[in-house]
Amino acid sequence: MAKAPEEEHPVKAFGWAARDTSGVLSPFNFSRRVTKDEDVSFKILYCGICHSDLHSVKNDWGNSTYPLLPGHEVVGVVTEVGSKVQKYKVGDRVGVGGMVGACHTCENCENNLENYCPKVILTYNAVDYDGTKTYGGYSDHMVANERYIVQIPDNLPLDVAAPLLCAGITTYSPLRYFGLDKPGTKVGVVGLGGLGHVAVKFAKAFGAIVTVISTSPSKKQEAIEALGADSFLVSGNQDEMQAAMGTLDGIIDTVSAFHALVPLLFLLKSHGKIIMVGAPEKPLDLPVFPLIMGRKMVAGSGGGGMKETQEMIDFAGKHNITPKIEVIPMDYVNTAMERLAKADVKYRFVLDIGNTLKAA
Repeated sequence: MAKAPEEEHPVKAFGWAARDTSGVLSPFNFSRRVTKDEDVSFKILYCGICHSDLHSVKNDWGNSTYPLLPGHEVVGVVTEVGSKVQKYKVGDRVGVGGMVGACHTCENCENNLENYCPKVILTYNAVDYDGTKTYGGYSDHMVANERYIVQIPDNLPLDVAAPLLCAGITTYSPLRYFGLDKPGTKVGVVGLGGLGHVAVKFAKAFGAIVTVISTSPSKKQEAIEALGADSFLVSGNQDEMQAAMGTLDGIIDTVSAFHALVPLLFLLKSHGKIIMVGAPEKPLDLPVFPLIMGRKMVAGSGGGGMKETQEMIDFAGKHNITPKIEVIPMDYVNTAMERLAKADVKYRFVLDIGNTLKAA
């Protein structure tokens, strides 16, 4: 009997996954495909914990399928490349963000916006082109088409580079697209968490004048002295909010919990815009009248295409933009999720996969 081709034998993999809506993660054995002609395989060294991971493991958005192995801020070192791979070689420092596939033929794909492709394949909790389930970066290695691999600049440590693959591109892309990347532009950032603190850093690198808007007065010193924000508003302080009315060109809203939009709309100049990048579980209230008075806009933005993602991380390398992180061992992940739910992290948990993930 002829021997079966090597590609028919998936490669054993190991990670941590949630089995149900409790969201509790535990050791999980699974398989990755072998490295195809256009694939890059890499050993995962670090993986950031995104708030989307928390929503997903608990099925907050109603679309989770179990077992669910999260993680879409994934970085490591290339161990194998397919025969047709052109951009990468063994030993390269690389990463994968929120997606690992798309149709490559639609208008979005043709315009380097694979993230908006109707057939986009997410890094986890999705179905890959070969019909298998996608599993994320809380695992020992990853295989992806080279089109969805990002080169990490040499001057960026891998642990701090990881969150840029989600938090970074999620804030960089709307700043660029909506014209908030011009020197002197007055930009507000709502929420000083994993997304917000990176938004502040990118906006400042573009030369913007940045105002942080937060419910927590205790974050003022950190925002101004550590992150370089120019001013700080406590959203619950009516006097501060009133004094700042009509002063901002745009606002990046990173908050993933239910919150009021109308007070933020009043902060905008005429023709100003709020761009939503957080993903609250419940719909937000949006009265029309504050939009009409000043021709204001509420928009959304989700990640970025692969070309822009590489542009973003190269920009981060050039300007030394590094997220503030707390590196944790793999077996701390459930505690980290509990702390993340309470916003008890400054500002991004990063799993030390390379040193602490142990196979069962």
